Amino acid sequence: MKISYNWLKQFINIDWEAERTGELLTDLGLEIEGITSFTSVPGGLEGVVVGHVVACKKHPNADKLKLTEVDLGDGEPVQIVCGAPNVAKGQKVPVATVGTTLYSPDGEPWKIKKGKIRGETSMGMICAEDELGLGQSHDGIMVLNSKLKPGTPASKVFEIEKDDVFEIGLTPNRADAMSHWGVARDLRAGLLQQDILLELITPSNSSFHVDNRTLRIDVEVEDNTLAPRYCGVTISGIKVGPSPAWVQNRLKAIGLTPINNVVDITNYVLHELGQPLHAFDAVKIANNKIQVKTLDKGTKFITLDGVERELHEEDLMICDGEKPMCIAGVFGGMNSGVTESTTSIFLESAYFNPVSVRKTAKRHALNTDASFRFERGVDPNACEYALIRAAILITEVAGGEISSDVVDIYPKKIEDHQVVLNFENTTRLIGEEIPKETIKEILTSLEIKVNNVTETGIGMTIPAYRNDVTREADVIEEILRVYGYNRIGFSEKLNASISETKKVEDHLIQDKVAAQLTALGFHEMLANSLSSPAYLSLSIVEKENESVRILNPLSQDLSVLRQSMLYGAMEALSYNVNRKMKDIKLFEFGTTYHNYPDGRAEKKHLSLTVSGERNEDSWVVSSQKSDFFYFKGVITAILERLGLCDYSVKDVKSDIFSEGLLYTNGNGAIVEFGLINKNIRDHFDIEAETLYADFNWDLILKSIKVDNFKLKPIPKYPLVKRDFALLLDNDVSFGKLKEAAMQTEKQLLKDVSLFDVYTGKSLPKGKKSYALSFTLLDERKTLTDKQIDKIMQKLQQKFEKDFGATLR
Repeated sequence: MKISYNWLKQFINIDWEAERTGELLTDLGLEIEGITSFTSVPGGLEGVVVGHVVACKKHPNADKLKLTEVDLGDGEPVQIVCGAPNVAKGQKVPVATVGTTLYSPDGEPWKIKKGKIRGETSMGMICAEDELGLGQSHDGIMVLNSKLKPGTPASKVFEIEKDDVFEIGLTPNRADAMSHWGVARDLRAGLLQQDILLELITPSNSSFHVDNRTLRIDVEVEDNTLAPRYCGVTISGIKVGPSPAWVQNRLKAIGLTPINNVVDITNYVLHELGQPLHAFDAVKIANNKIQVKTLDKGTKFITLDGVERELHEEDLMICDGEKPMCIAGVFGGMNSGVTESTTSIFLESAYFNPVSVRKTAKRHALNTDASFRFERGVDPNACEYALIRAAILITEVAGGEISSDVVDIYPKKIEDHQVVLNFENTTRLIGEEIPKETIKEILTSLEIKVNNVTETGIGMTIPAYRNDVTREADVIEEILRVYGYNRIGFSEKLNASISETKKVEDHLIQDKVAAQLTALGFHEMLANSLSSPAYLSLSIVEKENESVRILNPLSQDLSVLRQSMLYGAMEALSYNVNRKMKDIKLFEFGTTYHNYPDGRAEKKHLSLTVSGERNEDSWVVSSQKSDFFYFKGVITAILERLGLCDYSVKDVKSDIFSEGLLYTNGNGAIVEFGLINKNIRDHFDIEAETLYADFNWDLILKSIKVDNFKLKPIPKYPLVKRDFALLLDNDVSFGKLKEAAMQTEKQLLKDVSLFDVYTGKSLPKGKKSYALSFTLLDERKTLTDKQIDKIMQKLQQKFEKDFGATLR
């Protein structure tokens, strides 16, 4: 939000430098994110001086150009080539000297240079008003007062306003500060705590009077919950045109483009007092009737931006006797606003339900200055005051007469809040005792009415516009921010409490796994919890009836909470692949959301996504593809790091994977992983094979044991390795062989590994060859050949019996 310092000074007579004022506003909770300078004329006419044309003749080489000799006040006239038809000897004119920077109507800077025009030297430029930013005319050069002295800076001739503009990072709760008046009110309270007593200068409405009652517009509000207060008045005989310079300068300073005097005044009062207003062309109001109501779903309405929109049945509309004219509190209609031909208006000032306005604005993807304020809550008791203020200003800048009484439909007044403040609670929460008189002074400076004061506390009435101050704690916060956080002392004593912790701390386990994955070359990502409902059609695993839908989504692409971590990972992968980053290793800790028949649930997950090469090609090692077995090794390493080695392996059954594995333990499925199906990859325009793993993090935390480790000495006796080359059926997996081997010899067999797989024409059809290595160890003595042979014979018999295996 932008605040003009000159505008602010209209309400509070402060002479501080802008930087000092900005520091105080920041201390008050209105954080100043930056201060910029504004000049009503771009460049401030620096380098432009008054010149006296001492000679003027026809250019020898161009029919439409003239050679002039111009005195710039230094005694040495300079030659300037000028193409204006009205330049003549004896004139006083504005001259942009060599080196001066001027600005185009689009704001682009360009510099005046010494040069030659058709063979003649030109030492500057005699300017028209549009070239200086002083107007729109380009019919000829400006001719100044003949009494001006040559060399006088143009900035002293023309009224140029310079201003400092504060950029305030306004928090959503501070609806009271969404205007220059609101900021001035806070500033006055802050200055009072520095023993600077300044009064707020309130814009006067005493000059308002009804000139006649010749233009009556009837107003009907059908739903007072959506429009608790609605005010209006008519003004006739106006002349629409450009606003005076003072209005334009105020609006330009805060980044608004002036439109015309009527619209500019509604914007002026909006930013002055924080009350949105809207002006309707009274001639376009059918049947001289205003109706504030909702319309049927699907009703077509064209807004000011020329877009045809379909209305929702909850959108509050401002209608005339025949048609809708405006989306209440959000955006005007195409054919009801003020134009150059407008001669009479109906001026609206209202308080609309903040929730209703926000839903409508988000529904139609509209964000306006009016909706910004209505959504947060304007002052319901300032509607009439702002309306009268705007009406007075419009008659001043556009002429006209007030042609009706003020219509004010306010059936149920929005009451102020009643709060009781306890002094003891105030001291306890702030950590320091603030004098009671100071507390009372702060509350009064914030326009909080003190009803009664006792030894224990204060009873007060909070204005309705402070919708963020409804509790005792809120009042204490207000006292503290105005009193000053920096004024509160702190003790050198540090108190700490010991909190009860679980044996398994989630964040600590996450840190361990994250460090391990980072060491393996993975990068952590964070995807949006909001997802697109279109992803539900990519897999039957996710069910539409189990989606948690957002009631008022920012867009349809972000209208459901994710049921899977997969699609966020695929979006990230696609984003990187499209930017030539093809070797990807990502991990993410996150939550999925489900709407089950027995209630909603949140589940924690760890996801891994891998695509491309596992390492870069170099002279030391050639690049290797990130294949299924590499990915399996990463997953196994994570589980081993967590002490989870007791699990069963099954083939995964999911339309997400073309092939994959599922690891389960006594608690359930702890991780499933595999190659992503091509149809899912195609949806995200990913050609390369992609590996994905989904860890059930809740189950992993449940399975981790903190006391499941045992210490034992390193074996003193040597390991023994023996190998088998087995001829097997194609459907026999290594996992089954390893499980059978470990069951056959439980004491001395420590490990089984697969070091070669062969399939080819030399083998019988439907057969494959596995080369297995067996690690044997007796921790009490050295194994003998007799023992080893006996074990290997048992293993061979087991494989032959259970799997039909034969030695090769």
